[in-house]
Amino acid sequence: MDRVQVIEAAGDYVDSGGLEADLGRLVARRSVSQSEGRWEELQAYLEKEMQPLLLSMGFSVEIFDNPREGGAPLLIANRIEGEGLPTVLVYGHGDVCNGEAHRWREGLEPFRLTREDDKLYGRGTADNKIQHLINIKALELLIRKNGRLGFNAKIILEMAEETGSFGLREFFKANRDRLLADVLIASDGPRLAIDTPTMFMGSRGGMSFNLIVNLRDGDHHSGNFGGLLADPAIILAQAIATITDARGQIKIAEWRPTSLTPDIRAVLRDLPPRRHDADWGESDLTPSERVFGWNSFAVLALSSGNIDAPQNAISGSARATCQLRFVVGTDIDNIIPALRRHLDANGFPMVEVRAARGEAFQATRFSPDHPWVRFVEQSLTRSAGRRPHVLPNLAGSLPNDAFTEILGLPTIWIPHSYAECGQHGPNEHVLIPIAREGMQVMTALFLDIAENAASL
Repeated sequence: MDRVQVIEAAGDYVDSGGLEADLGRLVARRSVSQSEGRWEELQAYLEKEMQPLLLSMGFSVEIFDNPREGGAPLLIANRIEGEGLPTVLVYGHGDVCNGEAHRWREGLEPFRLTREDDKLYGRGTADNKIQHLINIKALELLIRKNGRLGFNAKIILEMAEETGSFGLREFFKANRDRLLADVLIASDGPRLAIDTPTMFMGSRGGMSFNLIVNLRDGDHHSGNFGGLLADPAIILAQAIATITDARGQIKIAEWRPTSLTPDIRAVLRDLPPRRHDADWGESDLTPSERVFGWNSFAVLALSSGNIDAPQNAISGSARATCQLRFVVGTDIDNIIPALRRHLDANGFPMVEVRAARGEAFQATRFSPDHPWVRFVEQSLTRSAGRRPHVLPNLAGSLPNDAFTEILGLPTIWIPHSYAECGQHGPNEHVLIPIAREGMQVMTALFLDIAENAASL
């Protein structure tokens, strides 16, 4: 088939309801890797959904135990068509965040796919089930229409990305030879704009931690002890307030990066802005520089007493779960020590700093001038009819360091979602028009790789 016919066939898969039906089966799998999850569901996603699909496409498939105790399983699939052909590695994660069904609006459920107009709702629709489904189905379409891919393909699927890709790096080190390739082409995260494809070559790092003030056992009557006993919630609030100023600008020197160089600023200069508050974040940076080129501190949750039924009592303890998103140039090993020094210097030695559950993500960034990057950019421009937005890194976090540092690969991510998709929260959804174009541009990209295999 010629290129136009292949792209049309990719769109037909979406228009005919094929993508919706396939995604519905995946969303129904309760493959949660967080506190609501069960190991059996993670295993079933690979065994019952991914393995049969990939075997039907002519891939060899093997499911592995996680190298770390209690970790989730992983899958590697291979289709080797020729020794001299380029090898593309495709990644996805089948695990999802907690369903939190009570937070979804009426008529929606996290593990039942629901269509409303051009939106498909369900946990994993945006992150990450539809994203790796699109890429795998694009490969399948080429095999079905042409009888071959025209290049070698390897697929790695993990089931613990939402807990920091627990065990993934150890697995990569132990199975490096199985995963060797020429390039990683994968999908996660959002597009910068709904109507324009995005590609990025790295991600911000992410580290979560708990701040704890534990002064005494039990609560004490606020009338009898108010003004006598220290309030852990007030202490914790005061401690957090020293980390940033009133507009969220980071005050810990070691947390302020030095990697927002003129060349990175040039790449970010002409990007359309994300939704933002004008009076929040670094005052001398543009919105794009704040989210793609700088570090951000967030308080994810606060706890002291019972907010749903507050009592007239001074709590004995208070806790906050916090997070630093950070770019290349931030020393990941110094994030917690720098925070400890900062709190001590500001008079808060009683605030304990404790690592949160889950792995930390490293920050990565890959050159936009690499030949593979330029090739993918040209392919997307040709198939979409407009130049994609090219970012040095995603604002969110991914296990990209496992591919760049352990496997030594150029990494190119092409997201099939958008920023307002509700991932990690209630009412998660994907836009069908983005999914349709994603199916088309990925099919065209894989076809372009096949047609240019001799020179790649």
